[in-house]
Amino acid sequence: MKYVLSKVKDYFVKMDKLLLLLCMAISAFGIFILYTLNENNISAAVSDAQYKTQLAASVVGLVAALIIAGINYKFIAKLWYIYAPVAIVLTLLLFTSLGVQREGADDIGWLELGVIQFQPSEVLKLAFILSFAWHLSKVEDRMNEPLHFILLCIHGAVPTVIIRETGDDGSAMVFLFIFFCMMFAAGLSWKYMVLFAVAIPPAVYVFWNYLMQPHQRQRFQILWDAELQEQEAIGDYMQQRLGKIALGSGGLTGQGLSGGNYTYVPEIHNDFIFSYIGMTMGLLGCLLVVGLLAALSIKVLSDGSTAKDTLGRLICVGVFAMILFHSTVNIGMVLGVAPVIGIPLPFFSAGGTSTVCLFIGIGLVLSVNSHNMRKYHMFYSEAD
Repeated sequence: MKYVLSKVKDYFVKMDKLLLLLCMAISAFGIFILYTLNENNISAAVSDAQYKTQLAASVVGLVAALIIAGINYKFIAKLWYIYAPVAIVLTLLLFTSLGVQREGADDIGWLELGVIQFQPSEVLKLAFILSFAWHLSKVEDRMNEPLHFILLCIHGAVPTVIIRETGDDGSAMVFLFIFFCMMFAAGLSWKYMVLFAVAIPPAVYVFWNYLMQPHQRQRFQILWDAELQEQEAIGDYMQQRLGKIALGSGGLTGQGLSGGNYTYVPEIHNDFIFSYIGMTMGLLGCLLVVGLLAALSIKVLSDGSTAKDTLGRLICVGVFAMILFHSTVNIGMVLGVAPVIGIPLPFFSAGGTSTVCLFIGIGLVLSVNSHNMRKYHMFYSEAD
């Protein structure tokens, strides 16, 4: 009994409690925002199921994070050959009759398994971060050799291409951003950085003219073309236009979380939740959300900087990149400086799969942090 109690005590002593409390606070804030959104009855698409699902997902995610925090991240990463193929197979099932395209969405992003419906792309993000961190840690000193560099690029291209084929360009961009951040953190040679920089213009040309659909190009063009904005005021630009109107209507302190003269915005509970925060809590509320997400990102990156090995550091960088990209692009969509590509705001946008996977990602960071000072670990020892 003393042994068990000592392990439990050691578990909580070593845990990064600040990171855990920060995530719990942000998650609770997000659930509260969804609750008030439902109470205000702004959109018929928003029901009490939204915040109840978010609450349940947060509880499940928190439990998963606490469990993962107690397992050595090396042991988890070492099992990449199990969860990475499973994540890829689940994603490939989107191309079968099990794949669901929700109303108003461009992608086949949901997998219907009868008792549960979830987004395999979120699971694939975590599998990619872990497997890619493991890959990079194994070839750390040789990653800039042509053969290993090509193999690393193939590793990054596989999930990116699969996700893009489902029509989810937003998630495909998330994978690319995670890939580049982790490659840079692992010690990518400046020669390859120059190569990437030189390749960007022709790649953009090919992508823009031959790979993107007309409606996808229009999402970018509409950001700077005032005439196109007028033409699409009730079309493709309607959501972004209403989002900016709602955001600006809150002023400095907002209209309040009940009884305000609220503006209807499509998908206000999901991709455009930031417009609701601005509408009800004003600029101050928006700055609070930005500050919380920035603090979370910095804390994750800080834990990575103290990791005792490359694997732990890269896992933290991957989770940091995922949170940073989601936060920046989502807020950019609402502000009208980024195209609408279906990127949720971490811990605020309604979505059970996304919330659970975010907590699992935080659990991995907690594992990296808590195992930095242990010689013998709960489930995996250095000798292994």
